[in-house]
Amino acid sequence: MAVAAVPQSLVDELRSVFLEEVQTQGLNSVHSKDYQRVQTDDHWLRRFIAHSENNIPAAVKMMWTSLNWRKEQQVNDIKESNIKMDIIIKGAFFPYGEDIDGKTLLIFKCKLHSKGGVNMDELKRCIIYWFERTERMTKGEQISLFFDMDGCGLSNMDLELTKYLIGLFKDCYPFFLNYIVIFEMPWILNAAFKIVKSWLPEKALEKLKMVGKKDLANFVPKSQALTSWGGESTYVFRFISEESQKTDQTLPIETGTGATNIRKVHFVDGSPMSEQQPAAPSEPKDDGPLAVTPSNIITFLRDGTELVSTLELHNTDPTAQIAFKLKTTSPEKFRVKPSTGSLKPGAKETITVALLPGFQLGGLSKDKFLVMSSVLDEKEAQNLDLSELWKAPGTRKVFQTRLRCVQSSEVTRNGNVVVNHATHSGDIGDSQLSQLSSSIAQIRDSQHFFNRSLRKLLYLQIGQFILILVLGFSFFYVLNQGLSGIPNENQYCSKADSHRP
Repeated sequence: MAVAAVPQSLVDELRSVFLEEVQTQGLNSVHSKDYQRVQTDDHWLRRFIAHSENNIPAAVKMMWTSLNWRKEQQVNDIKESNIKMDIIIKGAFFPYGEDIDGKTLLIFKCKLHSKGGVNMDELKRCIIYWFERTERMTKGEQISLFFDMDGCGLSNMDLELTKYLIGLFKDCYPFFLNYIVIFEMPWILNAAFKIVKSWLPEKALEKLKMVGKKDLANFVPKSQALTSWGGESTYVFRFISEESQKTDQTLPIETGTGATNIRKVHFVDGSPMSEQQPAAPSEPKDDGPLAVTPSNIITFLRDGTELVSTLELHNTDPTAQIAFKLKTTSPEKFRVKPSTGSLKPGAKETITVALLPGFQLGGLSKDKFLVMSSVLDEKEAQNLDLSELWKAPGTRKVFQTRLRCVQSSEVTRNGNVVVNHATHSGDIGDSQLSQLSSSIAQIRDSQHFFNRSLRKLLYLQIGQFILILVLGFSFFYVLNQGLSGIPNENQYCSKADSHRP
């Protein structure tokens, strides 16, 4: 039954019954935001009714289950600042594309998840974040859960997590599921998947679709399917804060050989709370009156429980006022204060950059900052509107200073790169730092690949050993049964002698 087909009379009845029960049990029995939502959101109530097939008592029961769960899990308070962002940016879960019915896909790349690899409670909060964010994005329309199982093994099969996902659709998010698409499931997981199917109600089984690359187009259009699925989309997941908008910026990146290549680097506002989308500045230059100290590297030190760094901005022009703005490739990671402002002639400003809780630095070259500055004329200085200035820089000259992030040698727990601050002298140039970063990344990737290969080999050997045991027992059993049916020589002779006269 379609949500739009639910009559208003049933919506009014459900609202009346539920609110009466809330009054009986007390207003604190549900979260205040959910209580307000029940009062005002007809579409939400229609989803409960459609999910329960117009059965009001069943819809009331599901509402209590859902709202009690939402209060216990503090769903309305989950946001990017209080979840484990390392799990989020890993890219095991993310919404992208649409299925054949135009419904958003919530993708679970199973090979990026290993059972026991992360704290289960933290993982569940991250999943709730994606459910809530996707629900807001789709305005409560149905979505399809896409299990990308290509390249998975036994270590990636997490029955507890799968049961949790099914439970969210079944009990907590009414009429939210369009399809469950299982893509390229390895044969070794067939037995485990039979258990999963037993958890699904009969009607949900109709939504379950087992597909491979050959028949994926029956459920996901090629234009929406990733190239790894055999589709046409070259999309690669990169986390973007819900509050931020990204802009493209082309930067020269030095390679290990000293040559300069051009590649796309995405900078967004340095403050994760910013909602502005600045246009790309025209004709950016790398000089100008703004002096940034340090000039090319931000080194983070531990300050209590935080990793923090400071920058000093100095307007070296003795006659003109300048405006500045900081942007970063990873706005979800950093708190920047202030991220924008202006400097009078000769003035200085100290910028504080802090790594938000739950994050790690991504190595010597992954996290970058861009400091933009522009000279203001007298009229602009008198009527300064920084938001409008950076939204539409027009033909003005914009200067840039690029900085990369590292940690000091005293920090080891929250990061994966050990760098002594003193080594950033003239003895080691930027190209050497890039080489070191690349080497560390290659070693780490090789180690991960080697560990995965060892695990796969171990599972294969265990499987072969079990198979040999089974075949061996079977062979001896059949041989023993065959031999027991053949009379021995003594038995034959004794029977022959008994018949002699």
